[in-house]
Amino acid sequence: MYVAVKGGEAAIRNAHALLAKKRRGEESVPEIGLDQIAGQLSLAVDRVMAEGSLYDRELAALAIKQARGDLIEAIFLARAFRTTLPRFGASVPVDTGAMRIERRISATFKDLPGGQVLGPTFDYTHRLMDERLATHASDADAPRQPAPSPLEVGFCRLRPPRTELGSSRVRAGEGWGEGEERREASAALGERPDPSPPAPLPQGERGETRMPRVTDLLGGEGLIEPSPADDGTPPRDLTREPLSFPADRPLRLQALARGDEGFLLALGYSTQRGYARTHPFVGEIRFGTVEVSLPVEELGFAVPLGDIAVTECQSVNQFKGSATEPPQFTRGYGLVFGQSERKAMSMALVDRALRFKELGEEKSAPSQDEEFVLSHCDNVQATGFVEHLKLPHYVDFQAELDLIRRMRAEAEAPDEMKEAAE
Repeated sequence: MYVAVKGGEAAIRNAHALLAKKRRGEESVPEIGLDQIAGQLSLAVDRVMAEGSLYDRELAALAIKQARGDLIEAIFLARAFRTTLPRFGASVPVDTGAMRIERRISATFKDLPGGQVLGPTFDYTHRLMDERLATHASDADAPRQPAPSPLEVGFCRLRPPRTELGSSRVRAGEGWGEGEERREASAALGERPDPSPPAPLPQGERGETRMPRVTDLLGGEGLIEPSPADDGTPPRDLTREPLSFPADRPLRLQALARGDEGFLLALGYSTQRGYARTHPFVGEIRFGTVEVSLPVEELGFAVPLGDIAVTECQSVNQFKGSATEPPQFTRGYGLVFGQSERKAMSMALVDRALRFKELGEEKSAPSQDEEFVLSHCDNVQATGFVEHLKLPHYVDFQAELDLIRRMRAEAEAPDEMKEAAE
């Protein structure tokens, strides 16, 4: 039970003024701008957009600034603002096969059609503090050393570029193996150059280049379960309908996409430590931009609205088969706004764990309990429930306090009566 707190309006106003002063920081230091947050703290902006369910870099940067860098508070602000926006319609599902790739890696095939593109990643950094950043000297300002040749490094063996599965298609300007350097290294290794040019990547209906997925390549051989068929039924909208159980996979994926990264990371980690017994391969992670289109009934076709950056992860899990299905690989899926590979991978792990029932597997772990996972993955709801404990609970506590006093008095009464009898 809550009671009204009177007389605190002035204190609250002063607290707001102090919060604004703390947010501004030392006035002799230039105030940080939204363009700086969006450009230099881009991964924080991506997380706020993903878990706030609102793709707007400027608004996400504003939320981070207003929240003093508290990302969960910023996500709360983004969600609150989102509820005030009108809804014009639903866009066409984005086609990640036509993604303009900025980063693309696979842990299943070293060489795959389209090649692997490292892009911007922390994966191969040494996790050492870069003191140059403290003096505003970035890597871009540092003098560049020429990249070592494969012969100097000794672990990269160049092979002729091809596009079939298991071979490599070297992208122009990406890494080693380009131009004269590749020919010299190949000659030194005793390899004959391949005179045939690499086969072109497939083209879409509008002429866009399509980067084939690893799961598509496995599917061509029937080694992985097929993608779910689209029966035309619109998925339930978690932002307009309350979560209910049982939840189908589209609804689960919606909840996971805006779920807390840390919570999903812990659940995904648990699946690898024996709680659900899944240790998948990362079939592919790709990051880049995809086109968003809105269907217009009057025109009879979809109109492009713009591009958004997304990260997609498809995991490949072993499946021993069942009475109706042969042994094959199964899928886990993750898709989030911005560049957030850890979130997308965690989402794919949890998605696969939650599919235990449809695959005829035994339920043995918290990550397979959809009610537990989906009811607790939302950090805005979790924050509200935990932080409500700061609100006045005076009446409740007084009732508990009186109860404890009565219980102690009743416990001490027999001893007093015994002493009086003696």
